[in-house]
Amino acid sequence: MILIKSDGFPTYNFANVVDDHLMGITHVVRGNEYLSSAPKYNRLYNAFGWEVPVYVHCPLITDADHHKLSKRSGHSSFEDLIEQGFVSEAVVNYVALLGWSPEDNREIFSLQELVENFDYHHMSKSPAVFDIQKLKWMNGEYIKAMDFDKYCERAIPQIRQVVSKDIDLRKIAMMVKTRIEVFPDINEMVDFFEVLPEYDLSLYQNKKWKVSPEKALKVLEDLLPELEAQDDFSNDALYEILKNYAEREGVKAGFVIWPVRIAVSGKAVTPAGATEIMEVLGKEESLSRIRRGIELLK
Repeated sequence: MILIKSDGFPTYNFANVVDDHLMGITHVVRGNEYLSSAPKYNRLYNAFGWEVPVYVHCPLITDADHHKLSKRSGHSSFEDLIEQGFVSEAVVNYVALLGWSPEDNREIFSLQELVENFDYHHMSKSPAVFDIQKLKWMNGEYIKAMDFDKYCERAIPQIRQVVSKDIDLRKIAMMVKTRIEVFPDINEMVDFFEVLPEYDLSLYQNKKWKVSPEKALKVLEDLLPELEAQDDFSNDALYEILKNYAEREGVKAGFVIWPVRIAVSGKAVTPAGATEIMEVLGKEESLSRIRRGIELLK
């Protein structure tokens, strides 16, 4: 076993053992690719008469193709994940569960709870696969549970990337809080608040509510004068108008809400209902978009 190289410097193994001993290291935690080095270290510890530390060899973390994670292969670092919109607590929580699982199969842990529950004796010997989709799910759970003011500190700058209008961004942030997994998801969900996108009239077709473009046109034309006369553009007041119209027409509320939502958003999937969107857009913009919908349908 070589201890000193020809240039007079110690080998890594020799220097590492001496350094760990002088620093009072009691536990050596490392990847299991270093397991084969343990006997060499032990020979040195025994030769010096020093106490051998406790070794904890962690399973490798691999990608979906079972290749070891590395920056060279284009895998994300912790800093990369934070820049991609992940919450640091979620990343720590997820990584702690790679190769280790608690006895009750629980998945969401605070850092303090991890300290209290983590036991390296329950670590797997097999490589752990880093599943980015599972991390996104966990990140979404952390965002849902986040204090609203703290959440807004991250969400509102993200919204401002696509919405420059002077509208209530906190209301928009609330709409998407339970719908996103990472913060950049917000952009595509809320960009319609800035400008009504070009959309296909087929969006007005809805089998569940039995809406067709022709029926959608009648709903929008009937509602337009009522909405023009409405001063209170709050969510509750607007919903009452749509609900009362549905009752008069003998149809379900969804039959009325669907075409209005398409007209004001230009999207089949939105983070909130038609009247919530109209409340944020305001009366002038909402009516403009509904008139545009009528023109397109005609």
